[in-house]
Amino acid sequence: HRLIQHIGKRYGLFVSEALYDRLNVYYFVEGHALNDKPLLAAVAAEDIARSLAQMNSTEIPMSEEEILDFLCSNEGRREIENALRALDRLGVHGIPKFIIEGSRIVDGAASPDVFARIFRDIVAKGRVERGPVFGEILGVGDDVISQGSYTRETLFENIANHVV
Repeated sequence: HRLIQHIGKRYGLFVSEALYDRLNVYYFVEGHALNDKPLLAAVAAEDIARSLAQMNSTEIPMSEEEILDFLCSNEGRREIENALRALDRLGVHGIPKFIIEGSRIVDGAASPDVFARIFRDIVAKGRVERGPVFGEILGVGDDVISQGSYTRETLFENIANHVV
C-alpha cells in the first residue's frame, strides 16, 4: 500500500493503478510473495517504466535500488495508518468496498441496481457532495486526483496485457 501511494503521488494515478494491477497478477496469479522486497522492487521498476513509456512521459522511472530503499524505509507508513483509522471510523472492515461521495459505503458485491440508484441520485442533485476521502490523508494532491487514471481504452488494454 505504501508503494502504490508513493507512486501515485510521484507519477499519478494511471501509473500507480497500473502497478497495483500488475502486483495483483504478481501475487494472485504468479504466486510470488509481496514480502520479497528485491523481487518486488524489480517488478515495480519494470512496470513503472512500462507505464511511463506507454504515456510517452519524459519522467525518469524509479530504479530498482530507489524502490528497494523506499520499501526498506518507513516513508508513507503514517499516511497508510491514518487511512486505516479513517476506514475503521467509516465502518469499513473488509474489501471490496466503494466509498461514494465520501460517506456512502457500498459492498463490492452489491447489485448494479444499487450503484445505478446512487449515481442517479447524484445526477439528480447535479453535484457530488464530497470528493475523495483519502486524498488529503494519503498526501495525494487534487491535481493528481483530477487527472484520474484509466480511460475505458486503457482499462481494457491493461486487462488484455495481464490475461494469462
